[in-house]
Amino acid sequence: MSDTPFGFGLPPEEPEDGDEGKQKDPQSGGGQGPANPFGFGLPGAGGPGGDNPFAAMFGSLNPTDLGAAFQQLGQMLSYEGGPVNWDMAKQIARQTVAQGTPDGVKDASIGPAGRSAVQEAVRLADLWLDDVTSLPSGAASAVAWSRAEWVEATLPAWQELVDPVAERVGTAMGDVLPEEMQAMAGPLIGVMRSMGGAMFGSQIGQAVGVLAGEVVGSTDVGLPLGPAGRAALLPANIEAFGKDLGVPRDEVRLYLALREAAHQRLFAHVPWLRSHLFGAVDGYARGIKVDTAKLEDVVGQFDPQNPEQLQDALQQGMFQPEDTPEQKAALARLETALALVEGWVDAVVHAAAKPRLSSADALRETLRRRRASGGPAEQTFATLIGLELRPRRLRDASRLWASLTDARGVDGRDALWAHPDMLPTAGDLDDPDGFVHREQMDFSELDKMLGEAAGKPDLTKGPDQGGQQSDVSGEDAPGKGDGGKGDGTE
Repeated sequence: MSDTPFGFGLPPEEPEDGDEGKQKDPQSGGGQGPANPFGFGLPGAGGPGGDNPFAAMFGSLNPTDLGAAFQQLGQMLSYEGGPVNWDMAKQIARQTVAQGTPDGVKDASIGPAGRSAVQEAVRLADLWLDDVTSLPSGAASAVAWSRAEWVEATLPAWQELVDPVAERVGTAMGDVLPEEMQAMAGPLIGVMRSMGGAMFGSQIGQAVGVLAGEVVGSTDVGLPLGPAGRAALLPANIEAFGKDLGVPRDEVRLYLALREAAHQRLFAHVPWLRSHLFGAVDGYARGIKVDTAKLEDVVGQFDPQNPEQLQDALQQGMFQPEDTPEQKAALARLETALALVEGWVDAVVHAAAKPRLSSADALRETLRRRRASGGPAEQTFATLIGLELRPRRLRDASRLWASLTDARGVDGRDALWAHPDMLPTAGDLDDPDGFVHREQMDFSELDKMLGEAAGKPDLTKGPDQGGQQSDVSGEDAPGKGDGGKGDGTE
């Protein structure tokens, strides 16, 4: 990821324009000449206002670009939607993708051969996974995406994840002024909120655009970002991922297809899981407080001609998780849920790949190091919602799932996904062996008691689940006694 994933240092949308700009005389007025009549300075040119976000978004501001520049400025100031200007986010993400990755690899449409290779890899991956998990295939289709297609397909999920944090900033902007001043400052607050939505849109668009150059599938961050039931791989990024590994290209693609197909099985057949994960993100985000003292300084000194003040404020520690037991519990729930998903996928994929791929161990360790050194998931979450995942949790979770397989078998292990209360806790990740070998509760007697109380012998439809029920819960119900959690519910 970029060191400044929320920065505004974007080139013009088309690479040809950017190349043309580089050929211009850098001494033509130091950014103050006719090509830059507003004196904003060009990104990286060292002139006045070199870091100005308008200059970055509008490129070189040559006369042919001015119409589009003012149109974009008008859209920014007139935005009246939600807390994030998602139209701007999409535009900037597409611009970032068009720029290409730092190694010079440009985005490109996927040809028939590439699509066929992905479909075949996912088909074979599903066959292998049948031997190591009781969850059936969750991929109704397999697709090969370009980076731009990944952006288009995942933006709705990013909106669901990011809006809660952005909403807190928008609310804080309206609360920092005294009540008697808010009526008089109404227009200014409206402008600030529009600018805040634009700034968030720019930041998120840049982050998503950079991430599109790194991810290899639709579930790389441990969340279902794409449409349900659609396994997706990005051939260009898979090529870059395996470039220096010394592993045959087909094996790299197949191993990553195994991970994508495993994620799809989990999210397709554990229907409460998506809402559980997204709800954990939302719960954590609602415990993030905005530094109102810093925001008050920004509001008091806000200059419409110097809008980058808001940009700086958003980047310099305005978000602070509340140091409360509730917020700590929300963070633990989120980290544990993400670790359990990634740990299960890691364990299942390794079980499927180890007997068949000579490179299974090397690919597994490469992906683990990628996460530990700040891969897409860790950096994106840290940037967008102030959450830093701990790779140690992923290793602990993987070891726990592997131990559960040895102790309880595949069916007993996967039966734990029947309900969130049956899953290991953060404390269990600290002591996975203790959880695995803990005396298991006999759920049959509890089923009978609750069934008699409810008038029907069906434990699977608890009061907190309503009518929404997993196919997996029904299939695994007879084996719950083997896979139940030893200490009951939390």
